[in-house]
Amino acid sequence: MHIVQSSDTPIAPEIEFGDFMKVDIRVGTVIKAEEFPQARKPAYKLWVDFGGSIDVKKSSAQITDRYSLTELIGRKVAAVVNFPPRQIGPFMSEILVLGFPNEKGEIILFAPDSHVPNGSRLA
Repeated sequence: MHIVQSSDTPIAPEIEFGDFMKVDIRVGTVIKAEEFPQARKPAYKLWVDFGGSIDVKKSSAQITDRYSLTELIGRKVAAVVNFPPRQIGPFMSEILVLGFPNEKGEIILFAPDSHVPNGSRLA
């Protein structure tokens, strides 16, 4: 999913804290990245290791304009791990890797600025 919104986009409707807690956002490490030529928009296939019971999950990410395949390997990312899987062409995306658009609309990956273990949940 790639939704580009700027700082001028109105704030979303207010939600309860319990609604927010239903979204399970975890940190993982990209262990594999491949081209995804079958995607409608330029994208990569990512395999992210969350460790523990979550283990490795796959995602399709539209980040080709900002990141190379080699620089993604070993990179920490944040992702929603409890959305239902989504079929994207021939690939099943299991998580939503999170990022923010810069002024050019390129997605900048969201990750902690210091080390946290794989599988750590956003608190």
